[in-house]
Amino acid sequence: MSQDELVILGCSSQQPTRRRNQGAYFIRFQDVGLLFDPGEGTQRQFIYANIKPTAVSHIFVSHFHGDHCLGLGSMLMRLNLDKVSTPIHCYYPESGKKYFDRLRFGTMYHSTIHVKEHPASKQGGLVEKWPEFTIESLPLDHGVDNVGWRLQAPDRLRFDKDKLKKTGVKGPHVGVLMEKGEVTVEGKKVLREEVTYLEKGKSIAIVIDTRSCANAVKLAKDVDLLLCESTYLEDKKELAHEYAHMTAKEAAIIAKEAGAKKLVLTHFSARYQDTEAFADEAREIFPESYAASDMKRFLF
Repeated sequence: MSQDELVILGCSSQQPTRRRNQGAYFIRFQDVGLLFDPGEGTQRQFIYANIKPTAVSHIFVSHFHGDHCLGLGSMLMRLNLDKVSTPIHCYYPESGKKYFDRLRFGTMYHSTIHVKEHPASKQGGLVEKWPEFTIESLPLDHGVDNVGWRLQAPDRLRFDKDKLKKTGVKGPHVGVLMEKGEVTVEGKKVLREEVTYLEKGKSIAIVIDTRSCANAVKLAKDVDLLLCESTYLEDKKELAHEYAHMTAKEAAIIAKEAGAKKLVLTHFSARYQDTEAFADEAREIFPESYAASDMKRFLF
């Protein structure tokens, strides 16, 4: 299994800057390729990141403001051009169906890919359950229908290698022990619970474009990674609230209240050149805070 990883394809808000593309986030999670909020130019950012677009099998759109979705159509056309044969699963607020269709069919092309849509209800809740993880959504506070996402991998039973070695169980007997719960080796019965432990499944939360709200904390409860918007610094708090956004300090408070393990800040206003100031502000409250930058990678 590969390392779970967040790759920042873009971290600017409404308008790009010389150094920051509009937002887009690629996450390898449980060996599955996920793309969140593909803004304008996302397809090209994959080239700079040295990631094949065909690594993407799930695409998420939090809401249909342009800087969060204008790259959707070109990404789907690229996957179509690459003749991807497996389904492309797309998640978005159910009220945005008309915008999804406009983006998907906005130009002339012969569609061959299988796009499977998973609209998220306005009330939130379980959206989909896969073997690798479950997907939940909750509405956020942005003035338009906008959802945050939580992906939770299942807990898994793992062998304690040292305990297993002491029992003498090896080779095909290991598989039998895991499947049936017990195995007899050289006249000695070994029970599965004697040599295993429960590994807590990893989780991630994506909270983009919102004021601070209770649902953001719920989504981020005990997650291994919280990717969260922080459009402004605290001295522009009134401006942040006016435009239904957050400051870095507010994002840090959410991470702390939720008990998250790592916070990555993103969606920076074009007025800022130095995004490390966001990390500095957040670390006063939540030490494991990091500022996104284009092409930066975070393991979790």
